[in-house]
Amino acid sequence: MKKILGTVAMSAAVLGLMGCAEDRSSEGGSGGDNEELNFWVFGATNYEELAAQYMEENPDVKIKVNFTEMGDLHNNLFTAVSSNSGAPDITMIEVSQISKFLDAQDRFHNLYDFGAEEVKGDYLDWKWNIGQSADGEFLMGLPTDIGPSVMYYRKDVFEEAGLPTEPEEVQPLVSDWAGFEETAKIIHDKTGKMMVDTPETLFAAKRDQAPEQYFNTEDELIIDESPYVKQAYDDTAKMIQEDLVGQNAMWTPEWGNAMAEGSYGALLAPAWMVASIKGNAPDASGDWGIVQMPERAGNWGGSYIAIPKESDQPEEAYEFVEWLVAPERQLESFKDSGMFPSAPSVYEEEEFANTSDEYFGGQNTAQIFAEAAESVEPIYMGKNYSIVHDELMTALTNVASEGTDPQAEWDAAVERIKSQLERQ
Repeated sequence: MKKILGTVAMSAAVLGLMGCAEDRSSEGGSGGDNEELNFWVFGATNYEELAAQYMEENPDVKIKVNFTEMGDLHNNLFTAVSSNSGAPDITMIEVSQISKFLDAQDRFHNLYDFGAEEVKGDYLDWKWNIGQSADGEFLMGLPTDIGPSVMYYRKDVFEEAGLPTEPEEVQPLVSDWAGFEETAKIIHDKTGKMMVDTPETLFAAKRDQAPEQYFNTEDELIIDESPYVKQAYDDTAKMIQEDLVGQNAMWTPEWGNAMAEGSYGALLAPAWMVASIKGNAPDASGDWGIVQMPERAGNWGGSYIAIPKESDQPEEAYEFVEWLVAPERQLESFKDSGMFPSAPSVYEEEEFANTSDEYFGGQNTAQIFAEAAESVEPIYMGKNYSIVHDELMTALTNVASEGTDPQAEWDAAVERIKSQLERQ
């Protein structure tokens, strides 16, 4: 996701972050009438336009939106809150990073202190709960977008394999993983093409349906004793060995080219992947369709907006944040930037409910994603999520690209994970 959404004004972002810290240093804090609220943002959002609208409606408030790449934002934020120096007044935090920053919640304002309880009912329960502490007493951030996952598929590949191509006919074929694998075998036998072109999306789809992932709520690694992640890994490795999964790493040129050429049957991915599909395959309009994920959707991506403790304008910051992520603005963000709403009342709005996309054969994509979103169940990700995920992806990539033994790769990955966790 960060590769798609993060390449926005990098030079300006770096200067902006430096300027933010320098302003704080020279002025001795962020207080004072009409001082700018510094807002750190990553990805393709319409937050700069919405901030301008808010300032027009509230002329006593100034907001400076600083864009940077997702990984850099989180690294800069962690450094700033750790040193109590240079943090912004407002910041986005991606869902996979939220546990890491909840571990340092004393460096952030508790949004319940500003009345966030009053708007809790506006958002999907699972999305809200991920943004708060385990005891429910501390709220790190208000919800922004989400990434409900679906199955995008190539109609032309299904047709070449002699399979149905319309969504209402494809859905029963892949209603569960057994059907998905059988469909994959037909496509490979008839066309020589893979069902999916990268191990990561298949593994993530299966993993995200599990009731637990890498850590328990005490941040203890559980992949040795919990069966779910290992099962997702084994299932993915099995399909790799059956030549049903390709070896292209996500975000590489080869991955984008495969998307454009229709060299595989399906892409298991979140709502925000629409932008990448259209960007990589602009000439494939009508060749792509969308159905629900086998068995159940998971969530991949989405963010929260938090207020670091260093800000001494938290009331003003909170008022803006609450306004920014209110259902009305989430609808605007969806229309302008494709950010899928975490406020379910938006799903009932006529402007949303009647959204169709000719690229996907005129399907009502918004309703498909909404149905997926409402089936998601919350999963605790853990503050060291990325360590585990990256190592397991290395293992599966080796299986796909080098034909190595899956169990040996798993064992080596677990050892690397444990070694890294010991140093945290």
